[in-house]
Amino acid sequence: MTNSVAPAKVDLAAKFALFSDQWAPRLAARYNGNEVRLAKVEGEFHWHHHTDTDELFLVIEGELEMEFRDRTEHLNQGDMIVVPRGVEHRPCARNGEAKLLVMDADGTPNTGDEATAFKPVAV
Repeated sequence: MTNSVAPAKVDLAAKFALFSDQWAPRLAARYNGNEVRLAKVEGEFHWHHHTDTDELFLVIEGELEMEFRDRTEHLNQGDMIVVPRGVEHRPCARNGEAKLLVMDADGTPNTGDEATAFKPVAV
């Protein structure tokens, strides 16, 4: 069975240029039931977890601190981290804006709670 959508490259810089709001992920692509999201972040997000899925963060530009209850991981441009399902975490960008690529299962609420989640729209 073949897919009817032809593969096409995604220019991340061009996609990031299309939006400016922070902590509001945009949908860059989908694959195998997953969403590739782009986000601009600055400051602190809130503590949360995802019950049913792991979450991958890749720092495209800037710096990110991923806080866990027992430690903090500092990520620079080009670094990534996978947060396992159920692990409470808080992403923070305290040294200016960071640009992130975040991979989640399709429909995963970015806040860990459907009621407060930002619904990613395509860019």
